[in-house]
Amino acid sequence: MSREEKLKELHRRKEAALAGGGPERIEKQHQAGKLTARERLNVLLDPGSFTEMDMLVTHRCTDFGMEKQKLPGDGVVIGHGTIEGRPVYIFAYDFTSLGGSLSVTNAQKICKVMDLAVKMGVPLVSLNDSGGARIQEGVDSLAGYADIFLRNVLASGVIPQVTAIMGPCAGGAVYSPALMDFVVMVKGTSYMFVTGPDVVKTVLQEEVTFEELGGAMTHNSASGVAHFAADSEEECLLTIRELLSFLPQNNVGSPPWRQPTDDPQRMEEGLNTLVPENPNKPYDMKELIRLVVDDRYFFEVQEHLAQNVIVGFARLDGHPVGIVANQPMVLAGCLDINSSIKAARFIRFCDCFNIPIITLQDVPGYLPGMAQEHGGIIKHGAKLLFAYGEATVPKLTVITRKSYGGAYCVMGSKHMRADYNLAYPSAEIAVMGPEGAVNILYRRELAKATDVEAFRAERVKEFKDKFANPYVAAEKGYIDEVIEPKETRPKLIRALKILANKRDTNPPKKHGNIPL
Repeated sequence: MSREEKLKELHRRKEAALAGGGPERIEKQHQAGKLTARERLNVLLDPGSFTEMDMLVTHRCTDFGMEKQKLPGDGVVIGHGTIEGRPVYIFAYDFTSLGGSLSVTNAQKICKVMDLAVKMGVPLVSLNDSGGARIQEGVDSLAGYADIFLRNVLASGVIPQVTAIMGPCAGGAVYSPALMDFVVMVKGTSYMFVTGPDVVKTVLQEEVTFEELGGAMTHNSASGVAHFAADSEEECLLTIRELLSFLPQNNVGSPPWRQPTDDPQRMEEGLNTLVPENPNKPYDMKELIRLVVDDRYFFEVQEHLAQNVIVGFARLDGHPVGIVANQPMVLAGCLDINSSIKAARFIRFCDCFNIPIITLQDVPGYLPGMAQEHGGIIKHGAKLLFAYGEATVPKLTVITRKSYGGAYCVMGSKHMRADYNLAYPSAEIAVMGPEGAVNILYRRELAKATDVEAFRAERVKEFKDKFANPYVAAEKGYIDEVIEPKETRPKLIRALKILANKRDTNPPKKHGNIPL
Protein backbone atom coordinates (compact mmCIF):
# COMPACT_ATOMS: atom_id res chain seq x y z
CA MET A 1 0.00 0.00 0.00
CA SER A 2 1.45 3.35 -1.04
CA ARG A 3 1.84 6.34 1.28
CA GLU A 4 -1.15 8.07 -0.35
CA GLU A 5 -3.30 4.97 0.06
CA LYS A 6 -2.34 4.70 3.73
CA LEU A 7 -3.35 8.30 4.30
CA LYS A 8 -6.63 7.72 2.48
CA GLU A 9 -7.30 4.71 4.68
CA LEU A 10 -6.60 6.79 7.81
CA HIS A 11 -9.00 9.51 6.67
CA ARG A 12 -11.64 6.94 5.76
CA ARG A 13 -11.50 5.36 9.20
CA LYS A 14 -11.64 8.72 10.96
CA GLU A 15 -14.57 9.86 8.87
CA ALA A 16 -16.40 6.63 9.71
CA ALA A 17 -15.81 7.28 13.42
CA LEU A 18 -16.98 10.90 13.14
CA ALA A 19 -20.15 9.71 11.42
CA GLY A 20 -21.28 7.91 14.58
CA GLY A 21 -24.28 5.72 13.82
CA GLY A 22 -24.80 7.34 10.44
CA PRO A 23 -27.04 10.11 9.01
CA GLU A 24 -30.35 8.38 9.80
CA ARG A 25 -29.59 7.87 13.47
CA ILE A 26 -28.17 11.39 13.78
CA GLU A 27 -31.36 12.79 12.27
CA LYS A 28 -33.42 10.72 14.70
CA GLN A 29 -31.35 12.14 17.57
CA HIS A 30 -32.04 15.68 16.37
CA GLN A 31 -35.76 14.95 15.99
CA ALA A 32 -35.79 13.88 19.65
CA GLY A 33 -34.51 17.36 20.54
CA LYS A 34 -31.01 16.12 21.34
CA LEU A 35 -27.54 16.92 20.08
CA THR A 36 -25.01 14.25 19.14
CA ALA A 37 -22.10 13.49 21.42
CA ARG A 38 -19.63 15.54 19.38
CA GLU A 39 -22.07 18.44 18.97
CA ARG A 40 -22.36 18.54 22.75
CA LEU A 41 -18.58 18.64 23.11
CA ASN A 42 -18.46 21.60 20.73
CA VAL A 43 -20.81 23.54 23.03
CA LEU A 44 -19.13 22.51 26.28
CA LEU A 45 -15.46 22.92 25.42
CA ASP A 46 -13.43 25.88 24.22
CA PRO A 47 -13.46 26.01 20.40
CA GLY A 48 -10.90 23.70 18.83
CA SER A 49 -9.63 22.38 22.16
CA PHE A 50 -10.95 18.82 22.03
CA THR A 51 -8.46 16.00 21.48
CA GLU A 52 -10.17 12.68 20.94
CA MET A 53 -8.72 9.37 22.10
CA ASP A 54 -9.56 5.78 21.12
CA MET A 55 -11.57 6.96 18.13
CA LEU A 56 -11.05 3.68 16.28
CA VAL A 57 -11.86 1.23 19.08
CA THR A 58 -14.48 -1.41 18.20
CA HIS A 59 -16.15 -4.07 20.34
CA ARG A 60 -15.03 -7.69 20.34
CA CYS A 61 -18.40 -9.39 20.78
CA THR A 62 -19.38 -12.10 18.28
CA ASP A 63 -22.63 -13.32 19.87
CA PHE A 64 -26.15 -12.54 18.59
CA GLY A 65 -24.79 -11.27 15.27
CA MET A 66 -22.80 -8.47 16.91
CA GLU A 67 -19.82 -9.14 14.63
CA LYS A 68 -21.90 -7.47 11.88
CA GLN A 69 -22.58 -4.36 13.97
CA LYS A 70 -19.14 -2.91 14.55
CA LEU A 71 -18.83 0.87 14.60
CA PRO A 72 -15.56 2.74 15.28
CA GLY A 73 -15.66 4.40 18.70
CA ASP A 74 -18.15 1.81 19.95
CA GLY A 75 -20.73 4.21 21.38
CA VAL A 76 -18.63 6.53 23.50
CA VAL A 77 -16.41 9.52 22.69
CA ILE A 78 -13.51 10.19 25.07
CA GLY A 79 -10.69 12.70 25.26
CA HIS A 80 -9.61 15.99 26.77
CA GLY A 81 -10.17 19.67 26.09
CA THR A 82 -10.33 22.97 27.91
CA ILE A 83 -13.03 25.06 29.57
CA GLU A 84 -12.04 28.72 29.97
CA GLY A 85 -8.50 27.60 29.20
CA ARG A 86 -8.38 25.00 31.98
CA PRO A 87 -8.04 21.31 31.02
CA VAL A 88 -10.74 18.71 31.62
CA TYR A 89 -11.08 15.05 30.72
CA ILE A 90 -14.39 13.96 29.31
CA PHE A 91 -16.42 11.03 28.08
CA ALA A 92 -19.68 11.34 26.17
CA TYR A 93 -21.98 8.47 25.31
CA ASP A 94 -23.03 8.45 21.64
CA PHE A 95 -26.65 7.30 21.48
CA THR A 96 -26.50 7.13 17.67
CA SER A 97 -23.92 4.33 17.91
CA LEU A 98 -25.48 1.14 19.26
CA GLY A 99 -27.67 3.23 21.57
CA GLY A 100 -24.61 4.32 23.51
CA SER A 101 -24.84 0.95 25.28
CA LEU A 102 -21.98 -0.04 27.56
CA SER A 103 -19.68 -2.77 26.28
CA VAL A 104 -16.49 -4.05 27.83
CA THR A 105 -14.48 -2.10 25.27
CA ASN A 106 -16.13 1.28 25.76
CA ALA A 107 -15.99 0.71 29.53
CA GLN A 108 -12.24 0.34 29.07
CA LYS A 109 -12.22 3.64 27.16
CA ILE A 110 -14.06 5.36 29.98
CA CYS A 111 -11.78 3.85 32.64
CA LYS A 112 -8.75 5.04 30.67
CA VAL A 113 -9.94 8.65 30.68
CA MET A 114 -10.93 8.48 34.36
CA ASP A 115 -7.49 7.19 35.31
CA LEU A 116 -5.84 9.96 33.32
CA ALA A 117 -8.02 12.63 34.97
CA VAL A 118 -6.90 11.51 38.42
CA LYS A 119 -3.28 11.14 37.36
CA MET A 120 -3.21 14.61 35.80
CA GLY A 121 -5.30 16.20 38.56
CA VAL A 122 -8.01 17.72 36.35
CA PRO A 123 -11.83 17.63 36.52
CA LEU A 124 -13.79 14.81 34.93
CA VAL A 125 -16.99 15.49 32.98
CA SER A 126 -19.38 12.83 31.70
CA LEU A 127 -22.27 13.30 29.27
CA ASN A 128 -24.79 10.49 29.68
CA ASP A 129 -27.11 9.36 26.89
CA SER A 130 -27.10 5.59 26.90
CA GLY A 131 -29.39 2.59 26.62
CA GLY A 132 -27.52 0.95 29.51
CA ALA A 133 -25.59 -2.30 29.61
CA ARG A 134 -25.15 -4.06 26.27
CA ILE A 135 -27.24 -7.17 26.78
CA GLN A 136 -25.34 -9.15 24.14
CA GLU A 137 -22.16 -8.98 26.24
CA GLY A 138 -23.68 -10.33 29.43
CA VAL A 139 -21.54 -10.11 32.53
CA ASP A 140 -18.76 -8.28 30.68
CA SER A 141 -20.90 -5.16 30.43
CA LEU A 142 -21.78 -5.42 34.12
CA ALA A 143 -18.09 -5.75 34.94
CA GLY A 144 -17.49 -2.61 32.89
CA TYR A 145 -19.96 -0.64 35.02
CA ALA A 146 -18.36 -1.91 38.22
CA ASP A 147 -14.92 -0.85 36.96
CA ILE A 148 -16.30 2.65 36.34
CA PHE A 149 -18.00 2.82 39.76
CA LEU A 150 -14.77 1.94 41.54
CA ARG A 151 -12.95 4.76 39.78
CA ASN A 152 -15.72 7.22 40.70
CA VAL A 153 -15.21 6.26 44.34
CA LEU A 154 -11.41 6.52 44.21
CA ALA A 155 -11.57 9.88 42.40
CA SER A 156 -14.07 11.30 44.91
CA GLY A 157 -12.54 14.19 46.81
CA VAL A 158 -9.47 14.13 44.53
CA ILE A 159 -10.86 15.78 41.39
CA PRO A 160 -14.24 17.42 40.73
CA GLN A 161 -16.60 15.03 38.93
CA VAL A 162 -19.53 16.54 37.04
CA THR A 163 -22.11 14.69 34.99
CA ALA A 164 -24.89 15.69 32.62
CA ILE A 165 -27.89 13.44 32.02
CA MET A 166 -28.92 14.18 28.44
CA GLY A 167 -31.07 11.18 27.60
CA PRO A 168 -31.90 7.84 29.19
CA CYS A 169 -29.93 6.71 32.23
CA ALA A 170 -31.36 3.55 33.75
CA GLY A 171 -30.46 0.49 35.76
CA GLY A 172 -26.82 0.20 36.77
CA ALA A 173 -25.98 3.23 34.63
CA VAL A 174 -27.42 5.58 37.28
CA TYR A 175 -24.79 4.81 39.90
CA SER A 176 -21.82 6.44 38.23
CA PRO A 177 -23.67 9.79 38.07
CA ALA A 178 -24.85 9.29 41.67
CA LEU A 179 -21.23 8.88 42.77
CA MET A 180 -20.16 12.13 41.11
CA ASP A 181 -20.22 15.58 42.71
CA PHE A 182 -22.83 17.35 40.60
CA VAL A 183 -25.60 16.12 38.30
CA VAL A 184 -27.21 18.35 35.65
CA MET A 185 -30.39 17.15 33.91
CA VAL A 186 -32.29 18.41 30.87
CA LYS A 187 -36.03 18.94 31.23
CA GLY A 188 -38.16 16.83 28.93
CA THR A 189 -35.41 14.69 27.35
CA SER A 190 -33.48 13.14 30.25
CA TYR A 191 -34.45 10.69 32.93
CA MET A 192 -32.87 8.44 35.58
CA PHE A 193 -34.27 5.44 37.38
CA VAL A 194 -33.20 2.02 38.61
CA THR A 195 -36.31 0.33 37.18
CA GLY A 196 -38.51 1.83 34.46
CA PRO A 197 -42.25 2.43 34.21
CA ASP A 198 -42.91 -1.01 32.68
CA VAL A 199 -41.32 -2.80 35.63
CA VAL A 200 -43.16 -0.57 38.10
CA LYS A 201 -46.45 -1.41 36.38
CA THR A 202 -45.72 -5.14 36.35
CA VAL A 203 -44.60 -5.37 39.97
CA LEU A 204 -46.75 -2.73 41.66
CA GLN A 205 -49.57 -2.20 39.17
CA GLU A 206 -48.81 1.52 39.21
CA GLU A 207 -49.10 3.65 36.09
CA VAL A 208 -46.28 6.18 35.96
CA THR A 209 -44.63 8.17 33.17
CA PHE A 210 -40.91 8.43 32.48
CA GLU A 211 -41.03 12.07 33.59
CA GLU A 212 -42.89 11.35 36.82
CA LEU A 213 -40.63 8.46 37.72
CA GLY A 214 -37.25 9.94 36.92
CA GLY A 215 -37.44 13.22 35.02
CA ALA A 216 -35.32 16.30 35.62
CA MET A 217 -37.70 18.04 38.03
CA THR A 218 -38.42 14.81 39.91
CA HIS A 219 -34.75 14.46 40.74
CA ASN A 220 -34.23 18.18 41.34
CA SER A 221 -37.20 18.78 43.63
CA ALA A 222 -38.08 15.42 45.20
CA SER A 223 -35.22 12.91 45.30
CA GLY A 224 -32.25 15.28 45.43
CA VAL A 225 -30.31 13.07 43.01
CA ALA A 226 -29.75 16.02 40.64
CA HIS A 227 -28.44 19.52 41.35
CA PHE A 228 -29.50 21.50 38.28
CA ALA A 229 -32.40 21.35 35.80
CA ALA A 230 -31.75 22.93 32.40
CA ASP A 231 -34.36 23.96 29.84
CA SER A 232 -32.18 22.85 26.92
CA GLU A 233 -29.04 20.88 26.16
CA GLU A 234 -27.16 24.10 25.46
CA GLU A 235 -28.15 25.49 28.88
CA CYS A 236 -27.12 22.21 30.49
CA LEU A 237 -23.64 22.37 28.99
CA LEU A 238 -23.21 26.07 29.77
CA THR A 239 -24.22 25.31 33.38
CA ILE A 240 -21.30 22.89 33.60
CA ARG A 241 -18.95 25.56 32.26
CA GLU A 242 -20.21 28.03 34.85
CA LEU A 243 -19.98 25.51 37.67
CA LEU A 244 -16.38 24.62 36.87
CA SER A 245 -15.43 28.32 36.93
CA PHE A 246 -15.81 28.18 40.74
CA LEU A 247 -13.89 24.94 41.28
CA PRO A 248 -10.18 24.14 41.56
CA GLN A 249 -8.65 21.54 39.29
CA ASN A 250 -8.09 19.12 42.18
CA ASN A 251 -7.97 18.73 45.95
CA VAL A 252 -4.54 20.34 46.35
CA GLY A 253 -5.26 23.33 44.11
CA SER A 254 -6.87 26.63 44.97
CA PRO A 255 -10.21 27.79 43.57
CA PRO A 256 -9.68 30.02 40.51
CA TRP A 257 -9.43 33.70 41.37
CA ARG A 258 -11.14 36.10 38.99
CA GLN A 259 -10.24 39.80 38.71
CA PRO A 260 -13.00 41.55 40.71
CA THR A 261 -14.97 44.47 39.35
CA ASP A 262 -16.84 45.07 42.61
CA ASP A 263 -15.48 47.29 45.40
CA PRO A 264 -14.35 45.10 48.33
CA GLN A 265 -15.20 47.96 50.70
CA ARG A 266 -18.73 48.35 49.35
CA MET A 267 -21.26 49.02 52.10
CA GLU A 268 -24.92 48.14 51.59
CA GLU A 269 -27.27 50.42 53.51
CA GLY A 270 -30.14 48.17 52.46
CA LEU A 271 -28.80 45.43 54.74
CA ASN A 272 -29.48 47.61 57.79
CA THR A 273 -33.22 47.35 57.14
CA LEU A 274 -33.51 43.97 55.42
CA VAL A 275 -34.06 41.92 58.58
CA PRO A 276 -37.52 42.87 59.94
CA GLU A 277 -37.87 44.18 63.49
CA ASN A 278 -40.67 41.70 64.03
CA PRO A 279 -38.85 38.37 64.61
CA ASN A 280 -41.80 36.41 63.22
CA LYS A 281 -41.79 38.22 59.88
CA PRO A 282 -39.90 36.49 57.05
CA TYR A 283 -37.43 38.03 54.60
CA ASP A 284 -35.59 36.69 51.57
CA MET A 285 -32.11 35.45 52.52
CA LYS A 286 -31.21 35.33 48.81
CA GLU A 287 -31.49 39.11 48.72
CA LEU A 288 -29.02 39.33 51.59
CA ILE A 289 -26.63 37.05 49.73
CA ARG A 290 -26.86 39.11 46.55
CA LEU A 291 -26.19 42.35 48.43
CA VAL A 292 -22.99 40.90 49.90
CA VAL A 293 -21.29 38.95 47.09
CA ASP A 294 -19.35 40.21 44.06
CA ASP A 295 -21.54 41.78 41.38
CA ARG A 296 -24.60 40.46 43.24
CA TYR A 297 -24.12 37.13 41.45
CA PHE A 298 -25.06 33.93 43.27
CA PHE A 299 -24.82 30.54 41.53
CA GLU A 300 -27.35 28.47 43.43
CA VAL A 301 -27.09 24.69 43.73
CA GLN A 302 -30.18 22.47 44.21
CA GLU A 303 -32.51 25.47 44.24
CA HIS A 304 -35.61 23.27 43.86
CA LEU A 305 -34.87 20.95 46.79
CA ALA A 306 -35.38 21.66 50.52
CA GLN A 307 -35.77 25.37 49.94
CA ASN A 308 -35.58 26.13 53.67
CA VAL A 309 -31.81 26.01 53.23
CA ILE A 310 -29.86 27.72 50.44
CA VAL A 311 -26.52 26.48 49.10
CA GLY A 312 -24.40 27.69 46.21
CA PHE A 313 -21.30 29.46 44.99
CA ALA A 314 -20.38 33.13 44.80
CA ARG A 315 -17.24 35.26 44.86
CA LEU A 316 -15.90 37.70 47.41
CA ASP A 317 -13.20 40.00 46.02
CA GLY A 318 -12.76 37.53 43.16
CA HIS A 319 -12.35 34.46 45.38
CA PRO A 320 -14.90 31.62 45.13
CA VAL A 321 -16.79 30.78 48.32
CA GLY A 322 -19.49 28.28 49.19
CA ILE A 323 -22.55 29.73 50.87
CA VAL A 324 -24.90 27.89 53.22
CA ALA A 325 -27.88 29.90 54.48
CA ASN A 326 -31.20 29.38 56.22
CA GLN A 327 -34.19 30.72 54.28
CA PRO A 328 -36.79 32.36 56.58
CA MET A 329 -39.24 32.43 53.66
CA VAL A 330 -39.63 28.62 53.80
CA LEU A 331 -40.57 26.75 57.00
CA ALA A 332 -39.24 29.82 58.87
CA GLY A 333 -35.74 28.57 58.06
CA CYS A 334 -36.08 25.42 60.19
CA LEU A 335 -33.73 22.55 59.50
CA ASP A 336 -35.29 19.23 58.49
CA ILE A 337 -34.13 15.93 56.99
CA ASN A 338 -33.76 17.06 53.37
CA SER A 339 -32.17 20.42 54.16
CA SER A 340 -29.67 18.78 56.52
CA ILE A 341 -28.58 16.28 53.87
CA LYS A 342 -28.47 18.96 51.16
CA ALA A 343 -26.29 21.30 53.23
CA ALA A 344 -24.05 18.52 54.58
CA ARG A 345 -23.26 17.25 51.10
CA PHE A 346 -22.44 20.74 49.86
CA ILE A 347 -20.22 21.52 52.86
CA ARG A 348 -18.26 18.31 52.42
CA PHE A 349 -17.71 19.11 48.74
CA CYS A 350 -16.39 22.58 49.58
CA ASP A 351 -14.10 21.10 52.21
CA CYS A 352 -12.74 18.53 49.72
CA PHE A 353 -11.76 21.27 47.29
CA ASN A 354 -10.49 24.10 49.50
CA ILE A 355 -13.49 26.39 49.04
CA PRO A 356 -14.19 28.61 52.10
CA ILE A 357 -17.65 28.22 53.63
CA ILE A 358 -19.80 31.24 54.50
CA THR A 359 -22.77 30.44 56.75
CA LEU A 360 -25.67 32.87 57.05
CA GLN A 361 -27.72 31.80 60.03
CA ASP A 362 -31.34 32.53 60.85
CA VAL A 363 -32.67 29.28 62.26
CA PRO A 364 -35.33 28.66 64.91
CA GLY A 365 -34.33 25.01 65.26
CA TYR A 366 -35.15 21.62 63.81
CA LEU A 367 -38.58 20.97 62.34
CA PRO A 368 -40.73 19.04 64.86
CA GLY A 369 -43.15 16.23 64.11
CA MET A 370 -43.63 12.48 63.86
CA ALA A 371 -42.70 12.37 60.15
CA GLN A 372 -39.35 13.96 60.88
CA GLU A 373 -38.60 11.80 63.92
CA HIS A 374 -39.60 8.56 62.19
CA GLY A 375 -37.72 9.65 59.09
CA GLY A 376 -34.51 9.90 61.11
CA ILE A 377 -34.02 13.62 61.72
CA ILE A 378 -31.60 12.75 64.53
CA LYS A 379 -29.38 10.77 62.18
CA HIS A 380 -29.77 13.09 59.19
CA GLY A 381 -29.38 16.23 61.29
CA ALA A 382 -26.17 14.73 62.63
CA LYS A 383 -24.82 14.58 59.08
CA LEU A 384 -24.85 18.37 58.98
CA LEU A 385 -23.16 18.50 62.36
CA PHE A 386 -20.54 16.03 61.15
CA ALA A 387 -19.90 18.00 57.96
CA TYR A 388 -19.32 21.29 59.77
CA GLY A 389 -17.19 19.65 62.45
CA GLU A 390 -14.80 17.86 60.10
CA ALA A 391 -14.39 20.75 57.61
CA THR A 392 -10.96 22.36 57.82
CA VAL A 393 -11.39 25.10 55.20
CA PRO A 394 -11.94 28.71 56.36
CA LYS A 395 -15.39 28.90 57.96
CA LEU A 396 -17.14 32.22 58.52
CA THR A 397 -20.58 32.59 60.09
CA VAL A 398 -22.99 35.51 60.26
CA ILE A 399 -25.98 35.26 62.60
CA THR A 400 -28.60 37.59 61.18
CA ARG A 401 -31.49 36.83 63.54
CA LYS A 402 -32.64 33.59 65.18
CA SER A 403 -30.09 31.11 66.47
CA TYR A 404 -31.89 28.67 68.71
CA GLY A 405 -31.03 25.36 70.33
CA GLY A 406 -29.10 22.63 68.57
CA ALA A 407 -29.38 24.53 65.31
CA TYR A 408 -27.11 27.20 66.83
CA CYS A 409 -24.51 24.53 67.52
CA VAL A 410 -24.75 22.98 64.06
CA MET A 411 -24.81 25.99 61.74
CA GLY A 412 -21.17 26.98 61.83
CA SER A 413 -20.88 27.88 65.51
CA LYS A 414 -17.58 28.74 67.15
CA HIS A 415 -17.72 25.33 68.83
CA MET A 416 -17.63 23.64 65.39
CA ARG A 417 -14.23 25.29 64.73
CA ALA A 418 -15.64 28.25 62.83
CA ASP A 419 -12.89 30.83 62.37
CA TYR A 420 -14.80 34.08 62.42
CA ASN A 421 -18.29 34.49 63.85
CA LEU A 422 -20.24 37.67 63.32
CA ALA A 423 -23.69 38.71 64.47
CA TYR A 424 -26.08 41.49 63.62
CA PRO A 425 -27.64 43.50 66.49
CA SER A 426 -30.89 41.70 65.59
CA ALA A 427 -29.38 38.29 66.48
CA GLU A 428 -31.21 36.18 69.06
CA ILE A 429 -29.06 33.40 70.52
CA ALA A 430 -30.81 31.13 73.01
CA VAL A 431 -31.82 27.56 73.77
CA MET A 432 -35.28 28.29 72.37
CA GLY A 433 -37.66 31.12 71.51
CA PRO A 434 -39.00 33.37 74.27
CA GLU A 435 -42.55 31.98 74.33
CA GLY A 436 -41.44 28.36 74.59
CA ALA A 437 -38.82 29.18 77.20
CA VAL A 438 -41.30 31.04 79.39
CA ASN A 439 -43.78 28.16 79.22
CA ILE A 440 -41.10 25.82 80.57
CA LEU A 441 -39.30 28.11 83.04
CA TYR A 442 -42.48 29.49 84.58
CA ARG A 443 -44.83 26.52 84.28
CA ARG A 444 -45.82 26.58 87.95
CA GLU A 445 -46.06 30.36 88.18
CA LEU A 446 -48.26 30.46 85.08
CA ALA A 447 -50.60 27.91 86.61
CA LYS A 448 -50.99 30.08 89.74
CA ALA A 449 -51.09 33.53 88.09
CA THR A 450 -54.33 35.47 88.31
CA ASP A 451 -53.68 37.23 85.01
CA VAL A 452 -51.88 34.59 82.96
CA GLU A 453 -51.46 36.62 79.78
CA ALA A 454 -50.05 39.65 81.57
CA PHE A 455 -47.65 37.47 83.56
CA ARG A 456 -46.56 35.62 80.42
CA ALA A 457 -46.06 38.88 78.49
CA GLU A 458 -43.89 40.27 81.28
CA ARG A 459 -41.75 37.12 81.44
CA VAL A 460 -41.44 37.00 77.62
CA LYS A 461 -40.22 40.61 77.60
CA GLU A 462 -37.73 39.76 80.34
CA PHE A 463 -36.44 36.77 78.34
CA LYS A 464 -36.19 38.83 75.16
CA ASP A 465 -34.26 41.57 76.94
CA LYS A 466 -31.78 39.00 78.18
CA PHE A 467 -31.42 36.69 75.19
CA ALA A 468 -32.92 38.34 72.10
CA ASN A 469 -29.59 39.98 71.34
CA PRO A 470 -26.06 38.85 70.52
CA TYR A 471 -24.30 40.38 73.50
CA VAL A 472 -24.41 37.50 75.98
CA ALA A 473 -22.68 35.29 73.38
CA ALA A 474 -20.27 38.11 72.51
CA GLU A 475 -19.34 38.55 76.18
CA LYS A 476 -18.43 34.86 76.32
CA GLY A 477 -16.34 35.03 73.12
CA TYR A 478 -18.71 32.81 71.14
CA ILE A 479 -19.26 35.75 68.77
CA ASP A 480 -16.11 37.52 67.56
CA GLU A 481 -17.81 40.75 66.54
CA VAL A 482 -21.23 42.35 66.46
CA ILE A 483 -21.46 44.45 63.31
CA GLU A 484 -23.74 46.79 61.45
CA PRO A 485 -25.37 44.69 58.72
CA LYS A 486 -24.13 47.10 56.02
CA GLU A 487 -20.53 46.11 56.93
CA THR A 488 -21.03 42.43 56.08
CA ARG A 489 -19.22 42.40 52.73
CA PRO A 490 -15.99 44.17 53.77
CA LYS A 491 -15.87 42.27 57.05
CA LEU A 492 -16.09 38.90 55.30
CA ILE A 493 -13.51 39.88 52.68
CA ARG A 494 -11.02 41.00 55.32
CA ALA A 495 -11.55 37.77 57.25
CA LEU A 496 -10.98 35.68 54.13
CA LYS A 497 -7.69 37.45 53.48
CA ILE A 498 -6.34 36.70 56.95
CA LEU A 499 -7.57 33.11 56.66
CA ALA A 500 -6.00 32.53 53.24
CA ASN A 501 -3.17 30.44 54.70
CA LYS A 502 -5.24 28.67 57.35
CA ARG A 503 -4.00 25.23 58.37
CA ASP A 504 -6.18 22.87 60.33
CA THR A 505 -6.15 19.08 60.56
CA ASN A 506 -8.25 16.22 61.85
CA PRO A 507 -6.88 13.32 63.92
CA PRO A 508 -5.11 10.61 61.85
CA LYS A 509 -7.62 7.98 60.69
CA LYS A 510 -8.65 5.98 57.66
CA HIS A 511 -11.87 7.99 57.44
CA GLY A 512 -14.67 9.09 59.71
CA ASN A 513 -17.92 7.18 60.06
CA ILE A 514 -20.49 9.79 59.06
CA PRO A 515 -24.01 8.82 60.24
CA LEU A 516 -25.42 7.53 56.96
